Amino acid sequence: MLLRTQGKPRSQTLKRKTPMAKSNKTAITPTRDQDYAEWYQQVIRGAEMAESSPVRGCMVIRPWGYALWENVQKAMDKRFKETGHENAYFPLLIPLRFIEKEAAHVEGFAKEMAVVTHHRLEMQDGKLTPAGPLEEPMVIRPTSETIIGEAFSGWIRSYRDLPLKINQWANVMRWEMRPRLWLRTSEFLWQEGHTAHADENEAREEVLTMLEVYREIVEEHMAIPVIPGAKSEGERFPGAVDTFTIEAMMQDGKALQSGTSHYLGQNFSTAANIRFQNEEGDWEFCHTTSWGSSTRLIGGLIMTHADDDGLRLPPRIAPDHVVIVPIIREDSQHDTVMAYAEDVAAKLRAQSFDDAPVKVRVDTRKIQSQEKRWDWVRKGVPIILEVGPRDIEEGKAAFSRRDQIREKKQFLTIAEIAGEIEELLWGIQSTLFEEAKAWRAARTREDITDLKAFEDHFNALKGNTFNADGGFVKAWWCESSESEASLKELGVSVRCIPLDQPEGEGKCVLTGAPAHRMAIFAKSY
Repeated sequence: MLLRTQGKPRSQTLKRKTPMAKSNKTAITPTRDQDYAEWYQQVIRGAEMAESSPVRGCMVIRPWGYALWENVQKAMDKRFKETGHENAYFPLLIPLRFIEKEAAHVEGFAKEMAVVTHHRLEMQDGKLTPAGPLEEPMVIRPTSETIIGEAFSGWIRSYRDLPLKINQWANVMRWEMRPRLWLRTSEFLWQEGHTAHADENEAREEVLTMLEVYREIVEEHMAIPVIPGAKSEGERFPGAVDTFTIEAMMQDGKALQSGTSHYLGQNFSTAANIRFQNEEGDWEFCHTTSWGSSTRLIGGLIMTHADDDGLRLPPRIAPDHVVIVPIIREDSQHDTVMAYAEDVAAKLRAQSFDDAPVKVRVDTRKIQSQEKRWDWVRKGVPIILEVGPRDIEEGKAAFSRRDQIREKKQFLTIAEIAGEIEELLWGIQSTLFEEAKAWRAARTREDITDLKAFEDHFNALKGNTFNADGGFVKAWWCESSESEASLKELGVSVRCIPLDQPEGEGKCVLTGAPAHRMAIFAKSY
């Protein structure tokens, strides 16, 4: 049967990301090769995912984009609860005095904070004007460690109250000077987990547990390969003792931080007076953690999987698995074809994928069928079926996989499609992951061992382009703050120190000094 054998995974060929040579026309203009930054914007526009809002730096998330975020959110929320966390909600406005309690935290976020100073508007000279200054300014939350810490200080009294594990789904505000849809906006959606523990070991275990949850969701649901690792001193979350991250490579070779988990030690608990009475009756400060991921994951999804025809979606997070496009050329055909399309949809919905019914949409819009088809190609729906009058007698449909959209359509029976729909969807999920994994492997250099070669490599990368020479450099690093600071001139940063380390040691690629761990260096978003 052809369904099982179409195409090759990325591990066998790196040409999957570009349209086939038989056609130079693409659904997205410009292509990645022509203008990567503009291509990214056009993929978002073509898939109707989001648009810029009248509020500078903010975006309007359209239904297709929000459905993707909802599916990521559902997968994460399930895992959060399975790992012992409960959802709660905390105020959007944080009193300035709370922020001031943690000096390192304030310094890290000060330039990004939006501040509310007035509480009402008054009409003056025909214009609404802020009036009634607040007794104390309020910060629109950039993150919630301080306000949640204040709550924790009242909730925790005894070792019996620990561990306390809370998650919040919310929006945050960080003033952004160079906004980009899904990647950097002043307001964005996210989740932030906050936990308190009696001892350091338990808190550190929590940090790594949640990092693994992020890896699982991003790799196994979004099909984005990541590298879990520790952040360098210069890249740590403000106020944290240690920060861990999952780093993904985008198609242009830049890194995207895709989720972080922080061990905060007793820094925030001391500032917020989060204490507990131990079994001996003595008072101790809690060890706290925080961890978060945001809608920038959707930006990562685009730049990992999209091609020059638009979005390509892993089935586990796709809003629809299958879209059926009715082919109706005469009014007299309408009722018969639509009835057949709905019957096909019912047969597919009776099948399951990922422990739920297959999600099927029949496109009933009154526009040209070809226009419908390319709309769904740009939106990245995993499977597109086309049904017309000729297909009804034979019980068939024209079948296309979005990950192989440039290949010839197959005309298959509905029984064949329904019988293999689960295997097909898992196959698409696997193909996208393996393609991205092979793409990363081909763009990760481990042969750079000295500063001259390091500088030559990154100096060759100019602008936001689809540059085949971009990507990660994996090399030994002595972890000195001076060498890390010197990277800024190249526009490069230490993305992480991978948890998976080789045995032995080497010479630092930046200083030549002895080094005990390897690091991932890259330009980043």
